Amino acid sequence: MVYIFQLWQVCQDKLLQVIASIIFYTSIPLPYISGLDFGNVAVFAPVVGLMIGGILGLLDFIFNYLHIPVLTRTALVVVTWIAITGGLHLDGAMDTADGLAVGDPEKRLQVMADSATGAFGAMVAIAILLLKTAALMDISENRYLILMAACGWGRWGQQVAILRYPYLKPTGKGAFHKQAIRSYADILPSWFLLLGLSILVWVVNSQNLLLSVFMVLGGSAIALLVPGWFNYKLGGHTGDTYGAVVEWTEALFLCVMTLGNG
Repeated sequence: MVYIFQLWQVCQDKLLQVIASIIFYTSIPLPYISGLDFGNVAVFAPVVGLMIGGILGLLDFIFNYLHIPVLTRTALVVVTWIAITGGLHLDGAMDTADGLAVGDPEKRLQVMADSATGAFGAMVAIAILLLKTAALMDISENRYLILMAACGWGRWGQQVAILRYPYLKPTGKGAFHKQAIRSYADILPSWFLLLGLSILVWVVNSQNLLLSVFMVLGGSAIALLVPGWFNYKLGGHTGDTYGAVVEWTEALFLCVMTLGNG
C-alpha cells in the first residue's frame, strides 16, 4: 500500500507539472489550481507540444470531414496554432528578428526587449506563417502525426537551447528554465517520446518506414541546428530566442516533411 501511495503521489506531482506547463506555454483555459510550481515547465514543453499538435490534427480532421477546401482548412489550422499558444513563440521570433537586424551587437538585447515590432519582425512573422501554410498544403498524408511531431520537435529544440547555450540576461521569463534543464538526462526522455511518435507513423502504415526515419533524423537535426545558429549570431539565448527556436524549428520541419509526402 505504501508503494502504491508513493506512486500515486509521483503521478499526481507530474500531472500538476504538466498542467503548469500548459498554463505557461498556451492560452488554453484551465480551472484555477493553487500552489502550482512553474519551475520545471521547460521539462514538459515537448509534451505540451504534442498536445497542441494533437488538437491541431483533430481540427484538421474535422475540417476535412466538413469538406472545407484544403487551403482554407490549412489556414484555419495555422491561425488556431497561433491562438493556442497566444502568439508567445511567434512574438519571440519577431523580437529576435528585430534584434538581429541591429548592426551593433551591444544594442541587440535592448531592441529585443522593446515591445514595439519593427519591419524585420513583421517580415519574419509573415515568412514563418507562409512556410507553415505552404508546407501543410503540400502534405496530404499523416497530417495529424506530422503536426504533432512539428510541435514536439520545436519544443525539444527549445530544450536544446536551454541546455547547451548561455542565457544572456540576469533575469527574465526564460531565466528560470536553466535551473530546470541542467543535463542531457533532462531532455532525453522527450527525445525518446518523439522517437515513439515516429515509430507510431510506421505502425499506422508499414509503408511509412522511410518517413518515420526521416522524421527522427530531420527533427533531431533541425532542433539541434536552429538553436546553434541563434547562439552563433547572438552568443547565447534569451526568452525571445527560445520562442524563435520553436517557431523556426516547426516551420523548417514541416518544409522538410514535404519531401516525398505530397
